[in-house]
Amino acid sequence: MSQFKNHSLNNAIALKIKELRVNRGVTLEIFYFDTGIHLARIEQGKTNITVSTLKRICDYFEINLEEFFKGLKIKKEET
Repeated sequence: MSQFKNHSLNNAIALKIKELRVNRGVTLEIFYFDTGIHLARIEQGKTNITVSTLKRICDYFEINLEEFFKGLKIKKEET
């Protein structure tokens, strides 16, 4: 079964994650050491992130999923 990819959504999520990480002064290396999650490909929008992984990322930054998605700007995908 193939996965559906919404590039606009992936990019918006990637930018938000990077913003959270940078604003808190956390490097990719520190984040990986603390969580075991490689953020580099996620932050580049190349990975179709799972909800479970996003929840773990939000937990690390001490926000909930509702806060994460609030204000997220997603462009409409062309069909």
